[in-house]
Amino acid sequence: MPSVDTPVPVGAFALLLVAFAVKHLAADFLLQTNWMAQGKERASAWFWPLCAHTGLHGFGTLLIALAVKPALWWLAPVDFVIHTAIDRGKAVICQRARFPTTDARFWWLIGIDQFLHQVTHIGLAVLLAAA
Repeated sequence: MPSVDTPVPVGAFALLLVAFAVKHLAADFLLQTNWMAQGKERASAWFWPLCAHTGLHGFGTLLIALAVKPALWWLAPVDFVIHTAIDRGKAVICQRARFPTTDARFWWLIGIDQFLHQVTHIGLAVLLAAA
């Protein structure tokens, strides 16, 4: 494969991608409570469960940013806002479409949600690795 010049160190970028993958695993699966998971999907009273969940994402990003480049602490609230928009968007689409879990479109929506989170993490990793 030909060499590609890049201002982003590949090793640092790869480590940051792993850090964001671990952060995502923790926030979306290991630390998310039933109250968060079920509450953020409701048509009403969803705000606090959603913010608690996306707050885990923001906090994880804050820890990564502080370890790599403390001046980029502000990436944490950016991540919080992006994760909130993605998760709320998925919930609204699910509520309106009423896809049962047996419908392939339900799983496509879950996949798109996870894809958007990973694209967000790639962007954050690039910003931190280039800093």
